[in-house]
Amino acid sequence: MELTDAAKRFFALQDYSAAPAIEGVEVVELKRFVDDGGSFMELGRLGGGLHGALPGFEVKQINYSEMEPGTIKAFHVHRRQTDVWFVPPGDKMLLVLIDVREGSRSRNVERRMILGDGASRLVRIPPGVAHGVKNLATTRGRIIYFVDEQFSTAPDQCDEGRLPWDFAGAAIWDATRG
Repeated sequence: MELTDAAKRFFALQDYSAAPAIEGVEVVELKRFVDDGGSFMELGRLGGGLHGALPGFEVKQINYSEMEPGTIKAFHVHRRQTDVWFVPPGDKMLLVLIDVREGSRSRNVERRMILGDGASRLVRIPPGVAHGVKNLATTRGRIIYFVDEQFSTAPDQCDEGRLPWDFAGAAIWDATRG
């Protein structure tokens, strides 16, 4: 079958290849048990503060955040702190990761992933990987995250660095079309 000239100019195959890997970023699929009365999900087992599914990750603080529909919170980057994010399966968030570590094998690699939306997973975000999130749902979205450094507002201890929300270009937050 032959396509029209206009269609030939714009024709492209969708890319189904795996998302680019960022060194140190891990995704842990969680088990969610559902019955007629609700559901249960284990976010982690701790032994001496160490998370069983994330070797070497010691939980020192657990945080909860809410975001209004359409809100973008970006970009955060830490020099010491590792984050482990969880978005409940009933919410839908776009997580954007960018490796901004000088000398990293995955330097400048960008990765977009959907959290929530029926899936149950943890995402480990190592120091030097800028991260931001957009609430794609029409309702308030929630994030629970574990960190291995306790937050401090003291300038000599604070590890909460920022990059502009459009550091990777404003289009990185747009919905995929096509």
